[in-house]
This record gives sequence, C-alpha cells and structure tokens, in this order.
Amino acid sequence: MAVPTGLWMLLLLAAVLPGGHAQSVQMDSTKSGFVGSQVELRCQFVNSNPPVKISQVTWQKFLNGTKQNVAIANPTMGVSVLPPFKDRVAFKHPAVRHRTPSLEDTTITFSNLRLSDEAAYICEYTTFPAGNRENMVNLTVFAQPATRLTLTTPIIVARPQKRRMTVATCVSANGKPPSVITWDTRLKGEATFQETRNANGTVTVRSNYMLVPSRETHKQKLTCTVTYRKERITESVVLNVQYEPEVVIEGFDGNWYLNRQDVQLTCKADANPPVTVYQWKLLNGSLPNVEIRNNSLFFKGPVTYDLAGTYVCDATNSIGTRSGQVEVNVTEYPNNPPPGGRENPRDQQGPGAAIGGAVGGVVLLGVAAALLFVFLRRRQHTFKGDYSTKKHVFGNGYSKAGSAPAHPPLPTSLQYPDDSDDEKKPAQMGGSGSFEGGDRAFGNDAEDLKRPYFTVEEGESREYDERTLAFQYDPEPEIADDMVSQTDGSVISKKEWYV
Repeated sequence: MAVPTGLWMLLLLAAVLPGGHAQSVQMDSTKSGFVGSQVELRCQFVNSNPPVKISQVTWQKFLNGTKQNVAIANPTMGVSVLPPFKDRVAFKHPAVRHRTPSLEDTTITFSNLRLSDEAAYICEYTTFPAGNRENMVNLTVFAQPATRLTLTTPIIVARPQKRRMTVATCVSANGKPPSVITWDTRLKGEATFQETRNANGTVTVRSNYMLVPSRETHKQKLTCTVTYRKERITESVVLNVQYEPEVVIEGFDGNWYLNRQDVQLTCKADANPPVTVYQWKLLNGSLPNVEIRNNSLFFKGPVTYDLAGTYVCDATNSIGTRSGQVEVNVTEYPNNPPPGGRENPRDQQGPGAAIGGAVGGVVLLGVAAALLFVFLRRRQHTFKGDYSTKKHVFGNGYSKAGSAPAHPPLPTSLQYPDDSDDEKKPAQMGGSGSFEGGDRAFGNDAEDLKRPYFTVEEGESREYDERTLAFQYDPEPEIADDMVSQTDGSVISKKEWYV
C-alpha cells in the first residue's frame, strides 16, 4: 500500500521541527580502558514517538578520516561482527540477538583491549521514515608500564681515578601515557633521563643514576620511584662497591715506658672484599723480638728503647694494597700510669706521702702567716706604754718626774734609716732650738714636749751609731727617780714595773 505524499511530509516535519519529539541516539562522550581489559560502549535509541521503524544499527570505527565497520544488527539479517573484532566485540543485551530483535539498546562490549582499538566509534541508527540518527564516543586505551630497577653491574669497583660511572638504571617501559621517574637517596650523584616512543604508541622512559664509587657509597640505598598517572611504583637497590683497604694502626697510646709489659700493635683495615694479606715492617731497621698473629704484633718482654721507631702495615685485598703507619716513642717513666701498671719509682711512696706533703704545706703556710702577723703587730705598737720588747732610751731630757738630764748638744741635721716611716718622725730633744727633719721643721711644739722619750730597737741603735753624725749618747744616762733600769740597758716606769 502506497503511502500518500502528504503523509511522508508530515512524518519528516515531526522528526525535525524544534519542540517536536525528535528521536536521538545517546552515548558517552569518552571511555577508556587498559590494554587487556574490557570496556562497554553504550548506544541507545530514545524518544521513538511517533513510532518509527528501525531497519538497521551499525557500529563503525572512525580513525584518521576513515570509517571501518565493527558490528551490524539487522531485524531481518540478524547480528554480524566483522574481523578483526569478531572474537572481542559483542552486543551486550540478548534481546538484540533474538529472532525478532529489539534494537533500542545496542550497547557493545570490547574485550581484551588493544592499543590499536583506540579511536572514535560511531553508533548509527537507520530508521524509516525518519532517516539516519547517529552519535560518537572516543575510546582511549592506556598501557600500564613495566617498571624495573637494576644495577649496572652486580659489583661496582671504586677506582683510584675517581671517575663518574652509571651505577643503576630505572626503566618504565611501554607505558601510555609516559611515566615520570624520580630518585631518592643520600648519595651525591646525578640522574639522566631519556624517552623513547614506540611504534604501538607507547613510551619507554629510562633514567640512569651516575656517581663516583667510593668506600662511602658501599651499602648505600638507592630508590627509584615511577609515577604513572596517579599510581606510584617504588623499587630499591643496595650498592655493592669494592674498594682498596683503608688502614689504621691501633695499640700505641703514647705511654710506652721502660719495663712496661704486654704491649702490641694491631693493623685495622676497612676493605671490600676483606683483606687477605697483612705485612709488617719497621722503617730504617728490622722488627724487634715480636710475634705476628694475623694482623697484630705482640712484643715479647718488657719495653726497651729498641722498640722505638716507625711501624708500617701493608694490607692487601683483590682490589689493591694500602698502608698505614704509626710512630712509636719510648719514655723512661710513664706519663699517665695505667691502673695496676708499673709506676714511676719516684712516685712509689703512695697516698701517705702525698697526704704528708699536703699537711706539711699547710703547716708552713700557718707559720708564715703567724710571722707576718707578729711583724705587722710590732709595726703598729705605739712608743708609749709598751715594754714588751727591749728598748734603749733616747729621751728628750724630760722624765715623768720633770728632771732634765744633761746631754751633749745635738747636731743641726739628722739622717734616718730607711727601715720605718714611724722612726723618721724625730721628737723634740729639749731647749728652744729646732732642726730640719726630711720635709718638715720641728720647733717648740707642745705635743713634742709632752712626749717623755722615744725608743729604738737594739739592732737599730747600732745602725744609728754607724750611720748618723755625732749621734752619741752617754753610756749611762741619768735615770729619773720613777724609772727602773733593766739588765739589758732598757728602762721602764716604776708604776708599770710593779704592775
């Protein structure tokens, strides 16, 4: 039955007019999956009002401007999947595969994705009388990289030339998108990076870590971190560096003295691989009476001056030979006697002698302090009323009784010794005369007339006899009635005598 031309026109206008109930194909704009995984590509025909007849659904791969059929669903011909997708693409809903299929939902599943599957996919509906309706989804295929961290060689040798070399390599191979490689280590080295784009669209990233192998780099940890999208993959290795021995000699403590017993020297070597041969020698001479055991020298008998000298130890491993040396000197007595060891004969008195010496020192200090006190006290004594020491009288001519003994005339000048400032202050010797004494002139001073006498020590009186001019006195001066003469020539008052 032929459809009138007017009816065809109404159907077409209903499909395209704005605000009308036009049919559409709904799909996701993008989808992604990893190589080897499975992904669904959704395709649905909606709003079939007014009803239309779906005559065929076709899936196509669109790449570089070219379309390639993937799968076809036809109500009459059935379902067909074309190579090379035959074993990997299928319509999801079984209703599509029925004898009378339902084609409103023609979602397909992709299994075992390949990098070559990455493309745009078109789902096209052919309807009657509305014509064709289609939509498109972009499929992205990712490739998980294979990551590995390897040492350049299992054994790294430190050479004397100290050249930089690659010690480890970190690789992120065949990844899509490319990875980012970083290093984490305490070692002082440098990393290089290289990217290689493969024919299948993947990228291989390689990074080498370079440094100068040495004893310090042995057994150090080196970590490579590969960041792929939001995932972090970490691998670590420990460096195995072989190097020549580092040699030191232990045992000499700077206190080898005569007759000390049981001294020895030990050759310590840090080496990889371990040292296999130790050799000892004494510069400018031959080894003394010693016993060599492994890496140690045991000196027989007590220490003598013959042991002094420069000792050298050669240590050898498979990488090379290195040497260490020590200068040994011998002293007569120990610098710091070891506990339980031989001591300096001069120090064998023990702690009792030390304590006695300390006590003697304290006593000497006490005596010195007492003598100093007596000396200062005597300096502070006044001329009057103190008769604790023997004095000679050189009176001013007046006793306490008021008598005035005769004496020879005084010289016009008088010199004084330098022993005491107090003794340089002369007293008035009587009469109205005056004389010069140092910087001051003394006359008829009332205070001087009140002073009955002044005294001079016995030793000082002799100095006065020798150093002064005409400073002579009668051997037996006239003694006042209230004075008492002493056997040594000094005098004191009767009042104090009877007290």
